[in-house]
Amino acid sequence: MSEMKQHDPSSSRRDFLKSTTLVAMAAGAGSVTPGQAAQAQPAGGSAKDPYAIAARFNKFLRVTDVTDGLDAVGRADLTLMDPAIRPLWMGMRFFGPAVTMRVVPTNRRMPVVSRKEALEQHDIWGKMGGWHVELEPHLKKGCVIVMATSGARECGYWGSNNSLDMMSRGVAGIVTEGNCRDTDEVIMQKCNVACRGIGRTIIPGRVELIDVETPIGCGGVMVRPGDIVGCDWDGCIVIPIEVAEEVLAISARIAVDDKKGRRRLYDRLGRKPDETVDWEATAEYFKDLL
Repeated sequence: MSEMKQHDPSSSRRDFLKSTTLVAMAAGAGSVTPGQAAQAQPAGGSAKDPYAIAARFNKFLRVTDVTDGLDAVGRADLTLMDPAIRPLWMGMRFFGPAVTMRVVPTNRRMPVVSRKEALEQHDIWGKMGGWHVELEPHLKKGCVIVMATSGARECGYWGSNNSLDMMSRGVAGIVTEGNCRDTDEVIMQKCNVACRGIGRTIIPGRVELIDVETPIGCGGVMVRPGDIVGCDWDGCIVIPIEVAEEVLAISARIAVDDKKGRRRLYDRLGRKPDETVDWEATAEYFKDLL
């Protein structure tokens, strides 16, 4: 029995997840102590700054370029979110370090309320303990909120008000495997929300916020605090922080090569070049990686 415990693969896997999560959180200003972060760093390497890395992903790179980069480092298909999780409007594009949150379906209902109390349903739900933790203290300019919904039924957790509030706080985007509501306004306001579906309902009596800044599953993919999450019209991806710099370098080369090739086709067709084939600007920006 003791030998089996020494070689328990599930235990090794848990240790690995714990250590890599601490590295990601330390890099992303999560709530870990310096001692924990030092213990969690991989051998021969230091914690990465996901905000600095994500800023570079945000220039010139498409989700497809980065997907090809992930293939090159052996993560093929492992970090592609369910294609049903899509941006609400064409032209949305963002990369940023993940701030994770997990909601679960509740097992209790909201009480019937009066006309006056109808405007206070979220406050009432909060007093009933619907929010077990707070999200706001973990937000940083440039982060991406990623939400797991634990199979909750229809619930428009994100809508025209709170998504705009997140944008005003500097959040780069929101990715949820659940629904978004008020989508006419969310699209008009250009709030960066990617979701699985469009919903109608509010939060009270439907879901409870259980965890923040913990590893979650979203769209069939593991997301840890500090991993880099990207989104454009092609869908959403996750770049594990420990391979992010290598993926960035490879993706930059792929993007320059693609733009060069399409520029030649533009010339053949007599088409006026646009920013999508500006390989010179891309190469200049990434010259330290090429």
